[in-house]
Amino acid sequence: MRLLLVEDDPKISSFLMRGLREDQHLVDLLVSGAQVSELARVEEYDAILLDIMLPALDGFQVCRQLRQQGVDTPVLVISARDSVADRVAALDCGADDYLVKPFAFDELLARLRAIGRRGRSRHQSGLLRYGPIAIDPAAHTATVAGTRLTLSATEYRLLEFLVRRAESIVTRDQLAQHVWGGDTEGGSNVADVYVGYVRRKLHAAHPHALIQTVRGLGYMLKEESA
Repeated sequence: MRLLLVEDDPKISSFLMRGLREDQHLVDLLVSGAQVSELARVEEYDAILLDIMLPALDGFQVCRQLRQQGVDTPVLVISARDSVADRVAALDCGADDYLVKPFAFDELLARLRAIGRRGRSRHQSGLLRYGPIAIDPAAHTATVAGTRLTLSATEYRLLEFLVRRAESIVTRDQLAQHVWGGDTEGGSNVADVYVGYVRRKLHAAHPHALIQTVRGLGYMLKEESA
């Protein structure tokens, strides 16, 4: 799943991003509520993880603004505020679920899976497709021409991001940000290595589903003609 995390506490956001990436999710981070609705309108997310106590706009205002602007991305509120009134207020503002901090990480993942199933129900298959490639963001699986790919967590995140950006140039900096969360381990050399891994696995399953290198710029997922 591609997730937007809105959390201003650096310790909490670091913990969540690390755990979510290990569970094969793509995660973008915002530390303020002010940019959420703008980003959610131009980027495609499977869910938004939203804190309540944020600078600029609080989580209630953010959620209300999203729904008023027609953004129907599922919202899972994660907050230390545990009163019934807060939970009711969040749901009335348009949130889909509410999880009180501190929480068990396994419960967070389970709630994300539930949101993913509901999203698939609304949007039929819920699959991301490009040519012969099909990505299931809820199950974290990928197939090429019906053949299941065996991918590591990092390889899966990389392929999902490329499918979402199919036929567009993806730079190494973008891969470092979206696949590795900006960590130094996602530097250009490591990105090149992982692109090579995924490219070979795609090519073995289907010779025309290729990741192309755009010299000096980055990579592009583009299906070649037979």
